Amino acid sequence: MNNMGAEFNMEDLFNDTLHERDEMQEPKVEQLMSKLRKLQEGNKRLREEVKELLSVSMSLQKELEDLQTETYKQEEVLKETEENDRKLQVQCEEFEQECVRQLNQNKKREELLEQYNCEIQEVKLKHRKQRMKFENQLLLLIEQHKNLHAVFSPERLADEIKIAENAKDQLLLAEKVKLDQLRCLDRELTTQEIGTAAAGEDCSFTESVSLISRASC
Repeated sequence: MNNMGAEFNMEDLFNDTLHERDEMQEPKVEQLMSKLRKLQEGNKRLREEVKELLSVSMSLQKELEDLQTETYKQEEVLKETEENDRKLQVQCEEFEQECVRQLNQNKKREELLEQYNCEIQEVKLKHRKQRMKFENQLLLLIEQHKNLHAVFSPERLADEIKIAENAKDQLLLAEKVKLDQLRCLDRELTTQEIGTAAAGEDCSFTESVSLISRASC
């Protein structure tokens, strides 16, 4: 605005000067002084405007330098960001690979775990069968023990002893009866007169009976 005003004043000044030249070929001193003052004022305004323009130019130059500095910083930040992005991309790829590896390992672990569970179930079933077999054997042994206890209990043992003693007495009685029968037979044989050979055989028979009697006792 100031620049345009200065140009307008200078143009008016020159127009007035030309107009006055047309009217007067010999200007007056007052007119020349007025024109000089106008020229000085115009020159002063021009200097002020130049000074203002220089100040604005310096401000713009400072802003430009600041913008360049900021641009440099932003470029550095951009480079750093791009480098970080590249590193993050590499880390992401490594993480994805690690995830895939972990998934594969987890799958293998699950398969092994399932296999172990099957083996554990088989072992449990085997142990259950063995325990049932052992329980059956134990029940059989308990039953046998009960039977043996019933047979060889103190009360039963006394009865068995009595039965054995009765059987012994009966055997002794039967043996005595047989011996008596043998003695009677021996006496009948000795009363007969058969001869010397028969007597010898009778003696041998008597000795045999005696030996049998002694062995039985």
